[in-house]
Amino acid sequence: MDIGRIGLWQGVLDQQPSGRVREVVAELEEMGWPTVWIPEAVGRDPFVSASVMLGATTTLKIATGIAQIHARHPMTTAAAQKTLAEAYDNRFLLGIGVSHGPLVEGIRKLDYSKPYSYMMEYLDAMDGAMYMAAGPDEDPPTVLAALGPRMLALAAERTAGAHPYFVPPEHTATAREIMGPDALLAPEQKVCLETDPAAARALARENMAFYLDLPNYVNNLLRLGFTEEDVAQQSDRLVDAIVAWGDLDAVTSRIAAHHDAGADHVAVQVLAPRGELPLAQWRTLAEALL
Repeated sequence: MDIGRIGLWQGVLDQQPSGRVREVVAELEEMGWPTVWIPEAVGRDPFVSASVMLGATTTLKIATGIAQIHARHPMTTAAAQKTLAEAYDNRFLLGIGVSHGPLVEGIRKLDYSKPYSYMMEYLDAMDGAMYMAAGPDEDPPTVLAALGPRMLALAAERTAGAHPYFVPPEHTATAREIMGPDALLAPEQKVCLETDPAAARALARENMAFYLDLPNYVNNLLRLGFTEEDVAQQSDRLVDAIVAWGDLDAVTSRIAAHHDAGADHVAVQVLAPRGELPLAQWRTLAEALL
């Protein structure tokens, strides 16, 4: 599957009525975006959302970034993946991940004691899942949400590749070294088209606060050399590493840094004030990047 060198990562469409979502994804397709990534947390079901978006478009690919493996049985996930791939001309990319303890144990009330082992078991079960319906003409691809060395290596060994989230280009370089030259590496990059430093960093900090309460992201930042004080204070150093802000040149330079570090695809997430649909920014970036 060719998902392009650059895609769009977004979670804001969960706040829009489904009819509006259909209109927006058709517009994103017209802008030239090859792939749109959608999340799973406490919003819409990602497989249902993917079907809505795929049904409203003809060439756009939809990728889950990510579907939580604790949310459904592996046979159910495998069946959903094959159903969408067959129905929509292999335009669906399944991204799966172990998510985070506070979300799995705190919200779903499920066990999170051995996430890596559970992922290996889950992949085995998906591979062996019985499926007796009409399927796609080729095996649909899967990628893993991966941050640490073991999950990155597993992504390269067992799937098409990895979709790291909340990472700077330095992580991309490390990931490429671990995964080797052939696996797909598709990191997410947050961007803010705001040239005023105070305003840009304020918006960045508002977005980052949620992720800095999740241990997997914090541990990854500490591995990359950030300090506990950087995390606790949301230091300028940390904010500037995670969010590319400024003019178009600043944003395109950060995306290029990921590509130079070994990324095959960069999933660009535009930060905007809460509740705002950043259609104008999406179009500006499409014109500049695609």
